Amino acid sequence: MFDNLSQKLNKTFIKLKGHGKLNESNIEDALKEVRLALLEADTNYKVVKKLIEDIRSRAIGREVLESLTPGQQVIKIVNEELTRLMGTTSQPLHLTGRTPFVIMLVGLQGSGKTTTAGKLALLLRKQGRNPCLVPADIYRPAAMEQLKRLGAQISIPVHESQNKMTPEDICLEALSSAGSRGSDVLIIDTAGRLHIDKELMEELVRIKNRIEPSEILLVADSMTGQDAVNLASHFNQLLGITGIILTKMEGDARGGAALSIKAVTDKPIKFIGVGEKLDALEPFFPDRMASRILGMGDVLSLIEKAQKEFDEKEALDLEKKLKNRGFDLEDFKKQISQIKKMGSLEQILGMLPGIGQIKQLKQLKPDEKELKKVEAIINSMTKKERANYKIINGSRRRRIALGSGTNIQDVNRLLKNFTQTKRMMEQFTSKGLRGMSSLFH
Repeated sequence: MFDNLSQKLNKTFIKLKGHGKLNESNIEDALKEVRLALLEADTNYKVVKKLIEDIRSRAIGREVLESLTPGQQVIKIVNEELTRLMGTTSQPLHLTGRTPFVIMLVGLQGSGKTTTAGKLALLLRKQGRNPCLVPADIYRPAAMEQLKRLGAQISIPVHESQNKMTPEDICLEALSSAGSRGSDVLIIDTAGRLHIDKELMEELVRIKNRIEPSEILLVADSMTGQDAVNLASHFNQLLGITGIILTKMEGDARGGAALSIKAVTDKPIKFIGVGEKLDALEPFFPDRMASRILGMGDVLSLIEKAQKEFDEKEALDLEKKLKNRGFDLEDFKKQISQIKKMGSLEQILGMLPGIGQIKQLKQLKPDEKELKKVEAIINSMTKKERANYKIINGSRRRRIALGSGTNIQDVNRLLKNFTQTKRMMEQFTSKGLRGMSSLFH
């Protein structure tokens, strides 16, 4: 996410910090590089022009030129201006008043609208809501079936509807039956097109007028950059959206959509899709995103992920085991499983401050397949072998390799890595795990 933009901005700031004292000339040079990096990230040129002007007015003022650490002060200003550009604070869903609340998802085909409906339903259920999915796309083949499969997968009800009904009638029927179903939120998956046309917008306006939704969220593909911004402008002018969900943010998104869309539409980004799994939808925090773009990491999001996936009791039990040197391969497998739940290793590394500036890690692409191989090898071991790796001799290694579909070298590598990890974790027990258990208090 934003890798190219982050690397270019970091190079610029490293140069800037190399100057003992800043003046208008070297600040202007840095701003030219920042401007170029933002344009290459497909950021709206008007947005870039205004952003650079705002940064310049602060950077060439007394705020920086008289600062004890001018290089750091410029970075601070850029961070604050990027945050302001993307909306300053996180914007939650407006779910107040009479129930059921209606969330209307709109967008073009291929933006991930139907999958996002399932992701949003799952997220709302975790927040204590009782959502229901409503399939209002009667044109795309199997659109309703796709939503039904998603609902079954996450155990969330899907309103029964028929292709013969109009989208407006489907939505009205779902609204009237929500109470008997016990649903307090309806998530409507509307039809999309390959492009905006009069017929599509008229249908969406009719649905809006009939059901009066609490939220109208545009689902846009962040990979399309400036096109996503133009799309948001059109939908906002014709329909009056209340917010935006950017999908595919985990991919090779250049960042232009996230940086431009709020400034152009004056509508907040409310959520971002960060993976294919149905739990990969996150609230959008402008300040955290700005920090990640500038290579400062996103420790708050990392802590929140850890709090969700790491059990307090298990963390304390693990601390005791390490103190007593009882950490075994079964514990090792549990830790791998919990880390996998937090997201891809690449995403986790991206949340750590300064990781993007470490040359050895810039080209590192953690192999998720290796984690699956490790789990397969441990699963092929007996309970005694997991509890005491020292009994695993040559014949046992051959049996484990055969049972896990790997080779003896893979088993040897795992045992070597495990012993190194065990030794390291035991050395840092007093600090590391106590710090982890403190996350829950």
